[in-house]
Amino acid sequence: MAINETIQVDKILILGAGQLGMQVIINMTSRVSPGSVSVLVEPGFTTSSDKYKKEATDELNMRGVDIIPFDLSEGTETALAELFSNFQTIICCTGFIAGPGTQLKITHAALAAGVSRYFPWQFGVDYDIVGKGSGQPVFDEQYEVRQLLRSQEKTEWVIVSTGMFTSFLFEPSFGVVDFETNTIRALGSCDTRVTVTTPEDIGWLTTAIYLEEPRIANEVVLVAGDTISYGQLAAVVEEVTGKAFKRVQLSIAELNHQLAQTPDDVMLRYRAAFALGTGMWWEKSKTYNFQKGMETVDVKEWLLRHLSDVAPQA
Repeated sequence: MAINETIQVDKILILGAGQLGMQVIINMTSRVSPGSVSVLVEPGFTTSSDKYKKEATDELNMRGVDIIPFDLSEGTETALAELFSNFQTIICCTGFIAGPGTQLKITHAALAAGVSRYFPWQFGVDYDIVGKGSGQPVFDEQYEVRQLLRSQEKTEWVIVSTGMFTSFLFEPSFGVVDFETNTIRALGSCDTRVTVTTPEDIGWLTTAIYLEEPRIANEVVLVAGDTISYGQLAAVVEEVTGKAFKRVQLSIAELNHQLAQTPDDVMLRYRAAFALGTGMWWEKSKTYNFQKGMETVDVKEWLLRHLSDVAPQA
């Protein structure tokens, strides 16, 4: 195929124009025929004074993306299915922002609409291994989405498992890397591992997976920017910052005790779930990107690029 040649595809609807959705859109519109991609956003997105939404709207318009407003929280499954019926492929990039039960509602609507292909919001951990009862209710819902997809044969599905966003490791509220006190809090133990990928890498890898020939269908596809233990993470942070970091291990028992005291603490739920280790990581050698020789951003490279954004300046 010529360098500037685009691929003719059916109509694609991407749900969400947030951090991940925009990366999928940017990569998809650069590869497929013009007019193929539409995006669903919350009502008021295009008229918002929010800087991100204004810039995203300009980007979407520049790329010729049809913008469709729809309230995923309030909209019915029937209305959503009717909307979906105009498309052959649905790629869900909305995350959990619309509240509990939304991912199941979206999946039911996709199946009711009879779309040919569905990429659910599964850009996270291996919910087959995690199963139910991890302490993180949204993980339970994700497991149910997988069960629902496997219970039918009409709609092809593709799950892209990415681990957590790389930036989330450095999210202050997550509390793993604490630049204020130069502390690394290892979830479970320093040997517990986690797989991470940047939204930018997820965007172009998801596009490549969508366009892969022969066609990928009814599969869980693993991707990874990096798979790293919390002990290795501490070493990377020390190398990049040139500072010594204290290691604190938060055992599963301790995190569960904290969770029992404050069960509604969302970040604590995430810490307790990731402390389990199981299902939260996979060997990079088993990933789509590794097997295809596609280079991704690892934790060290990400931190080198973003240190000034996440670490307080002296």
